[in-house]
Amino acid sequence: MELNVASICEAIAASQPDADCVIFRDRVLSWAQVQDRTRRLAQVIHEAGIGPQSIAERVRPQHLSNWDSPQSHLALYMLNGNEYLESMLGCWKAGTVPFNVNYRYVAEELRYLLADSSAEGIIVHERFTPVLQAVLPSLKNQPKLILQVADGSDFGLLPGAVDYESAIAHASPTLPSFLTEGWSGDDMYLCYTGGTTGMPKGAMWRQADFLVAALGVRSRTGHEFQSLEQFVSEATGRVRALPAPPLMHGAAHWNALSAWVAGGAVIIQSVVDHFDPEDVLRTIEQTAATSLLLVGDPMARPLVDQLGRDRASGQSRELSSLRHVLSGGAVLSQTIQNQLLEFLPEVQIFNVLGSTESGRQGVARRSSTSSGTTRFTPADTSVVLSEDLSRLLTPGEDESGWLAQSGRVPLGYLGDQAKTEATFPRIDGTRYAIPGDRARLAADGTLELLGRDSACITTGGEKVFAEEVETAVKAHPAVFDAVVCGRPSERFGSEVVAIIQLRNGASASDEQIRAIAAEHIARYKLPRAILRRDQILRSPSGKADYRWAAEQALLG
Repeated sequence: MELNVASICEAIAASQPDADCVIFRDRVLSWAQVQDRTRRLAQVIHEAGIGPQSIAERVRPQHLSNWDSPQSHLALYMLNGNEYLESMLGCWKAGTVPFNVNYRYVAEELRYLLADSSAEGIIVHERFTPVLQAVLPSLKNQPKLILQVADGSDFGLLPGAVDYESAIAHASPTLPSFLTEGWSGDDMYLCYTGGTTGMPKGAMWRQADFLVAALGVRSRTGHEFQSLEQFVSEATGRVRALPAPPLMHGAAHWNALSAWVAGGAVIIQSVVDHFDPEDVLRTIEQTAATSLLLVGDPMARPLVDQLGRDRASGQSRELSSLRHVLSGGAVLSQTIQNQLLEFLPEVQIFNVLGSTESGRQGVARRSSTSSGTTRFTPADTSVVLSEDLSRLLTPGEDESGWLAQSGRVPLGYLGDQAKTEATFPRIDGTRYAIPGDRARLAADGTLELLGRDSACITTGGEKVFAEEVETAVKAHPAVFDAVVCGRPSERFGSEVVAIIQLRNGASASDEQIRAIAAEHIARYKLPRAILRRDQILRSPSGKADYRWAAEQALLG
């Protein structure tokens, strides 16, 4: 039997209706309440004509290309909140596929995304309606449904839009049987990724594959579940997860969904339009969160600084519930890990390696009783392929190659045959996901991640990966944040440039920064230019914006 998110959540709700499911500000929603609200939302979506309208439409065509979707798509254009998670689950219950919208997009980018996805509906926070209103007239296919989530912005309802809470309140929680009986492992999961080095691409998964490869859904024995009953019997409900990044970022809603399918609760901090470390720590105290997800140093460093200020002022926080700190999507440096464990000695740190196109590929664990490592223990399905994709590399080889995933991998990129065939090739009968990360297998079988190939700088004939230089530069205590890129050089072809943000009141010369960095990387990798900016521009998820960095490097 193949599992899907809707069936799992319905079964968990039936087994523990009164347990906490979502906590957001002063709102605590039980599993029974979320089940009711998401069923009502599914009814709203269905009655708008989005998704299957009959049993026949629930059957996946047999000869569908991997870049074609058989289902309707609905855009989630929101900040974090219970509405975001409800919308994901409500769409799936309606046989419709939700997808993420980067809420920083300008009108041109939003127009591209809505057209590329063929969005039939949109759920939007009120504050983003001016941008949406500017885009709507130019869309070839007008949305059948716009649900607007009130947020106090006072923009009023868009023409034709319906208030989210009103729509739910007036809908029935009883869904047509062909919808509930049609929930399947073939139902799609769609996540748009990219945009910092190119136009966004929609990675499509079968939910059955997504649950195993991305969320790590397996039984206690390590095998896949054989029945829904077995799954529910192992859903302990002990996890209380706080994903701090925006839920429109894959790592954040993966973390939330992982908590849900374990029968746990998802906690959302009060401040959702930017990362506020004090608010995050206060939320952990108030809700007894057991896990916290961050995006590498961009989130962990301000959190460490806040913990330092707390200690200096004599403020004591009740954080004993916190057992795990997870990081994904950006480098979590050894320096910051050490500082986290100094303030939170009881936690375990999990540095998770993966991507939207591959799922989880490895993890590096750290605690106050274990030494740090920059290497990852690979998943059973992770391999490193040679540069020319002709063979699998073996542990201990000097050669680096492409980090790849086998087994359960995405179908492809929505509407893009060329990128699908390039990223998900079939080699010697095995289909792989190759997102573009470079890696090397150490002699002990661990993975040394080198960096994303798109952020690789070729200087003087040598390849330098931006991420490793960023980590080395940030080892200097005066450097708060850094992003690294290449710029044209007559002598070297390209030269390494670091754009840095210093801590408030701190100072450091270029020579001092290079001297510290030289303790971690070879001298040819050191930045030939170090530019100072008041703030490093990053995406809401904390990922580096390399297009912005390249522009800054040219400005000098």
